[in-house]
Amino acid sequence: MATLSLSSVKKQFGATQVLHGIDLEVADGEMIVVVGASGCGKSTLLRIVAGLESPTSGTVRIDGRDVTQLEPADRDIAMVFQNYALYPHMSVFENMAYGLKIRGLPMPEIRKRVAEAAEMLEIGPLLDRKPRQLSGGQRQRVAMGRAIVREPKLFLFDEPLSNLDAKLRVQMRAEIRRLQKRLGVTSLFVTHDQVEAMTLGDRLVVMHRGRAAQVASPMEVWGVPADTYVAGFIGSPAMNFLHAEAALGGAGATLKAGPTLPFADGRRGAEDGTKLVIGIRPEHVEHRPERDDALPLAIELVEPLGSETVIHGRLPGGELLVARLPLPASAIGEVLPVGLPAAAWHVFSAEGVRLPARAAVHA
Repeated sequence: MATLSLSSVKKQFGATQVLHGIDLEVADGEMIVVVGASGCGKSTLLRIVAGLESPTSGTVRIDGRDVTQLEPADRDIAMVFQNYALYPHMSVFENMAYGLKIRGLPMPEIRKRVAEAAEMLEIGPLLDRKPRQLSGGQRQRVAMGRAIVREPKLFLFDEPLSNLDAKLRVQMRAEIRRLQKRLGVTSLFVTHDQVEAMTLGDRLVVMHRGRAAQVASPMEVWGVPADTYVAGFIGSPAMNFLHAEAALGGAGATLKAGPTLPFADGRRGAEDGTKLVIGIRPEHVEHRPERDDALPLAIELVEPLGSETVIHGRLPGGELLVARLPLPASAIGEVLPVGLPAAAWHVFSAEGVRLPARAAVHA
């Protein structure tokens, strides 16, 4: 087990700056998930930690040792790839044992480690098979077994589940988390899938355009997003963003849709008339039949999900709103009375930065 430290890591390809100075401290045994859209720099960051790319500047330390200029083989890491990277002409046993043979371990020790990993991953009966005889999930288990037998200081996962079908992804996600906790190995996991990120990580690094937009626990990222990018990326359906202006002496806001409401958690200090963005998650939109404060939502699309319905519509003023409600499917063209409770608001500046509450609001 080990710690991982990244300090001011930058990467430039020609004139293109891919990473803009990443700082990250990973504790011993921690699982960090790096998540973001394609092109945000997350895979480049992982390759720098692995030693497959060199940073333009900055340092990488594993267990306090500067490994920035070391070759991958000298970093005591193990990597699980998206495409499994198994040798097709070797059996499962030979694939799992290959790295240990290269290191010169005696065969009894190799057999012991492979047998233990195979039992842990429930692939013992597959040790004599070739990769072409395995399903995608079985190949992924072999790739994980190959990493486990090395007993590395650091696990690196490069979107290892993206080639699997939806059901198998859920199963393998649970297995990876269970194994990581059991082994206690410090891990860095890269994905574009927010569900993987939320369920796997002790902490998330949400990447945006080569920067770490937020580093926090999954529930903090979901509940207190640092900006509109993080707020819109984490959560499904995505958070709604509505135009507003500060009102009530900075203690509330007037929505473009009409109402002026006080903030539930304190004043922001913005002068009245200052442009704001109000975020509210679809699951926090309320159905408010027969209430005077309800807003009419003109329904444009209905997605029935069984126990609940996702409704897409427009508010007065023309802004789109998505609501996730425990309702029977409504019809397109109907008008649904909804509420936007201020207690569920996320308040951002016009530039998209979260505005924290300054002081409590008293009646």
